[in-house]
Amino acid sequence: MHFIDVILPLALPQNFTYRVSEAEYEFLQVGMRVAVPFGKSKMYTGLVVVLHQQEPLLYEAKEIHQIIDEKPLVNAFQLAHWEWIASYYMCTLGEVYRCAVPSAFLLESETVISTNSSASAVQAQLTDEEFLVLEALQSQAVLKIHEISKITNKKNVLPVLQSLLQKQVIVINEEISETYKPKTIRYIRLTARYQEESQLIGLLDSVQKAIKQKEVLLHFFQLQAKSAAPISIKQLTDASGATAAVIKALIDKGVFEDFLLQTDRVSFAAAEGENTLQLSDAQTQAFDAIESEFAKQDIVLLHGVTGSGKTEIYIKLIESALLQNKQIVFLVPEIALTTQLVSRLSAYFGNKVAVFHSKYSNNERVEVWNQVLTQSEKAQIVIGARSALFLPFSNLGLVLVDEEHEQTFKQQDPAPRYHARDAAIVLAKSHQAKVVLGSATPSLESYYNAEKGKYGKVILSERFGNAVLPSIELVDLKDAYFRKKMTGHFSAELIEAISTTLAEDKQVILFQNRRGFSPIITCDTCGNVPHCIQCDVSLTYHKQKNQLRCHYCGFSMANPSSCHACSSSHLSTKGFGTEQIQQELQLLFPEAKIGRMDQDTTSGKYGFENLLDKFKNKEISILVGTQMLAKGLDFDQVSLVGIMNADALLYHPDFRAFERSFQLMTQVTTSSNRDLCGCIK
Repeated sequence: MHFIDVILPLALPQNFTYRVSEAEYEFLQVGMRVAVPFGKSKMYTGLVVVLHQQEPLLYEAKEIHQIIDEKPLVNAFQLAHWEWIASYYMCTLGEVYRCAVPSAFLLESETVISTNSSASAVQAQLTDEEFLVLEALQSQAVLKIHEISKITNKKNVLPVLQSLLQKQVIVINEEISETYKPKTIRYIRLTARYQEESQLIGLLDSVQKAIKQKEVLLHFFQLQAKSAAPISIKQLTDASGATAAVIKALIDKGVFEDFLLQTDRVSFAAAEGENTLQLSDAQTQAFDAIESEFAKQDIVLLHGVTGSGKTEIYIKLIESALLQNKQIVFLVPEIALTTQLVSRLSAYFGNKVAVFHSKYSNNERVEVWNQVLTQSEKAQIVIGARSALFLPFSNLGLVLVDEEHEQTFKQQDPAPRYHARDAAIVLAKSHQAKVVLGSATPSLESYYNAEKGKYGKVILSERFGNAVLPSIELVDLKDAYFRKKMTGHFSAELIEAISTTLAEDKQVILFQNRRGFSPIITCDTCGNVPHCIQCDVSLTYHKQKNQLRCHYCGFSMANPSSCHACSSSHLSTKGFGTEQIQQELQLLFPEAKIGRMDQDTTSGKYGFENLLDKFKNKEISILVGTQMLAKGLDFDQVSLVGIMNADALLYHPDFRAFERSFQLMTQVTTSSNRDLCGCIK
């Protein structure tokens, strides 16, 4: 007898054994997916980790349902890395498996309901809801749970289904289906009959009276003459201005035939004339120092001040790794950073760059996974947030962790609660790859490791182009409030600095690390503060949507008109967020174009990119934002930064509050070409 051990995408402490046939045993490999039954009726996607012939003693092994893959989806490097993560971060392999692979790979069974052909239902014995379900099943072979819920207009349809089961009217089955669909494009070509030149004259004569069809043919020949590449139907309709009906008529006549070709959903082309890179003297010295450190250490900390040009050094390191035909992963702390980084790297490396993060769709992530798995040239350089760490690298040569100090590299919930920087170092070690940790404000642990000689250390203390660091002005708000020199949350000094900056046609960034209008709404009568029913934290007031929202779990409720505890109508807001700052700015500077960058305004797939493009093109004069602004973004026209209520950052209930406050203020004040930083205290 033959058996396999599989990992299930569930928080279970052990793997499970299933029985396979001899032919299946010969075909299966470690890393393949199999659909397996688990429990009474559920199907899950198991990942094969061991093939053996030892029967389990505690339970009878079930047979697998089907083999999903023809080749392994996960390699040995990944499995070893997952085991380390499960052990080090105290979670199960199933949780790591569920977190690591795109959800499109985790096929789970879906309950489907069909009529029982062997039983005749007496409709008079059915309730109205049961009759609706049966009537729908007569016109449709199978129904899913959510479809029955819509038909009956009830959320809980299980009692209805249970009743139909008892009456033997329906049967319930579990089916498993593939969720990934490759993207295809329809192309067009002449049929074999018209491939010869002698036939073309007769073809043109046959469509002489059909003017639109003739125009389509002429445009097709023009496109064919320009390029040997296949011509898509979209290309032809755009060039000729014809409708799809005209092209369909030509297909029906047997002039054209259409065919499908699979294509990538995301690809990056090289920008012309931008693939030259000249390092400054300081950058060259830093690059040479990293290369020499790599001879002694696998991990190097690049401590470079903001604006020193660390990205150019990364590009040179990537070039060196590509010469060795190695794969590179470039980890960034925020999805927002991938936009600028992709444009810069694709200028040098073209379609060798791929992106992997949670804002991409399931299908797009599956394509990147497959490209990395097959070591495709399209994914030699992978830029991504912490999830990019789990891609199936088999020839990793270089790991770059930009802004390594950022707390967003730490996964908080759900398990595994891993730190991407530390996990990347362990992954690189298994591949014998090199690691560069870059930051202007390194974390204390990385700096300590560098000082003790565990990591190599390279310092880049000179800004690119000998640019000087901005001057910093502290404003005492306590004194300003006492002297009544405040306008809302703005001091007279900051208002004057903003006015001067706008008059010089420059841009302004205002940093407030709280989104929403106000972090707290309180009752003036009894002091009650609305809390999240799930997280028990105070709800943040969002004025634009007039609702209270929890920033941990997403729970929301309408803004109350009276206190839920004492029914008093005297409610007031405490504190301020980016939404309130934006509103005050619109009153102070009505002619200025004001934008806001936080999770509320950048929730869409291209939200970051669109907002950054507007700011770069000077469509926005003043940008208000949270810590997204402090992640290494580069804007040439920004000459003023204001940090609102800066000392509040120091008093978060976190033992790292002082360290993170320093890092955040340093990043936001010095990451661009700024002359002055208004630091409001």
